Amino acid sequence: MRNINIIKIANVLTVFVLLAMMAMPFVAGAQFRTPDPGNTGVPGDTTITQLLMRIIQILLAIAGLIAVVFLIVGGFRYITAGGNEESAESGKKTIINAIIGVVVIILSFVIVRVISNALIRGSSEV
Repeated sequence: MRNINIIKIANVLTVFVLLAMMAMPFVAGAQFRTPDPGNTGVPGDTTITQLLMRIIQILLAIAGLIAVVFLIVGGFRYITAGGNEESAESGKKTIINAIIGVVVIILSFVIVRVISNALIRGSSEV
């Protein structure tokens, strides 16, 4: 019983370490930013709208990575069910929910992109 708790803790820590490692390119993405054109202090992001868009894109990318990890975990559970009906059903539910999550994330990315384009065009016409 105690070994199972240790294994669960190790699995959770492994997932967090993997997610942190996947997020490192976003943290180290400074080399992709453009120089600060107006000395505003925020390199490349000259308006609050651009900064918010960058933050939303990073959060959606992290959510997409988490959904893909859940898709992989669900596939692994389904494959390793070994004839156990409950385990196979749990794997199927995880896969279905992960696919729904990926679709929702993609749609939210599209909605955010359309709204931001409309706001940017609307503010430039004023």
